[in-house]
Amino acid sequence: MPNHIHAILQIKNDGNDPVETHGSASTSNQQHPVKKHGRASLPNDNGVAYRPPKSISSFVAGFKSATTTKINQYRQSKMPVWQTRFHDRIIRDFEEYHRIQNYIIDNPRNWKKDKLYIR
Repeated sequence: MPNHIHAILQIKNDGNDPVETHGSASTSNQQHPVKKHGRASLPNDNGVAYRPPKSISSFVAGFKSATTTKINQYRQSKMPVWQTRFHDRIIRDFEEYHRIQNYIIDNPRNWKKDKLYIR
C-alpha cells in the first residue's frame, strides 16, 4: 500500500552477537546516542537515549533515514515521511512465514478498502 510497507528480514547470525527487537536490552556495553526517546531507544544510566547496536530498531532507523533523505530530495522538501514507531514479529515456522508472505503479496489489493484511501 502507498501509506506503509511490509518486509520480511532474514537475520543470519553466527550466534556470537545478540539479535534484538524493539529496543530490547543490549548485552553490548556500547551505546549509540539517538535524538528521540521512543520504543526503539533505551535510556542509559545517565538517562540519555541510545539505540542498541545490531538491533532491528537500528536497522529500521537506518532504512527510514536513508529513504527519508531520498524522498525529500526528490520532492524538494523536508517533510516527515515515517511514523516514529514500527511493528515487528518473529516468524517461528514455515506455516507462519507462508501466511505472512501471502498477506504481504495480497496487501496492495486492499488499498481501496483502507480508511486512508482517497480517490
